[in-house]
Amino acid sequence: MNFLCIVQARMGSSRLPGKVLLEIQGKSVLWHIINRLKYSNLIDKVVIATSNNKKDKAIEYFARKNKIGFYAGSELDLVDRLYKTAKKFGGKYLVRITADCPLVDPLIVDKAILYFKKHKGKLDYVSNITERTYPDGLDVEVFSFKSLEKVWNEVKDPFRREWITSNFYENPHIYKLGIVKNEKNLSHLRWTIDFMEDFSFVEEIYKNLYKKDKVFHMKEILELLKKNPEIGYINVQYTKKYSGDSGYKNALKQRK
Repeated sequence: MNFLCIVQARMGSSRLPGKVLLEIQGKSVLWHIINRLKYSNLIDKVVIATSNNKKDKAIEYFARKNKIGFYAGSELDLVDRLYKTAKKFGGKYLVRITADCPLVDPLIVDKAILYFKKHKGKLDYVSNITERTYPDGLDVEVFSFKSLEKVWNEVKDPFRREWITSNFYENPHIYKLGIVKNEKNLSHLRWTIDFMEDFSFVEEIYKNLYKKDKVFHMKEILELLKKNPEIGYINVQYTKKYSGDSGYKNALKQRK
């Protein structure tokens, strides 16, 4: 099986512009995400899907400098952007990661891919976000190119083309879904980057755990937070108000 990992990245962010190229331990957030994904045993290739907005030329420059494959397409039509990225790099099965997750865990990514592989031909979409049990920021979605192509051909609504994977998990009568769960519900933990406090929290994690040529996992982060609970308070004010689905839910309310 051919698993292409697509890191969805752009500079535009209403809450924290340019966050994907902010530096942690001398390397950008985007660099760390891609570096961590390289420790996956089941991903065949990691590429970047960015937009053709002028602001995102910085991401193109980053990709060229680090010799990472990329595609620059529509800023808001994410169905088209991911579809054309997959077409360019030949992914039969796709792993979607967003660039606000610098603590993405390759073990959890592999768990989702393995779940998908075990149910080969029986599932169209597997994720750990439709029923959250992992910390916000360890999100992973796996789906077939065939399913994405179906959405690309059939979905015309601009809103649904922007919120790409809602086409899968909101239509279980069309697409066969799989859910990856953690043994313990940790969905109350916030490990993503939306605000400067989130970034400061992640900085502190890296300060304590990051080592060159070695990757740390969720287990090590949890152990660190248990020993140093004050780290978890850095961005605690956003934990309840901004859940992992808050962006989509707010967009849905505005649409209605």
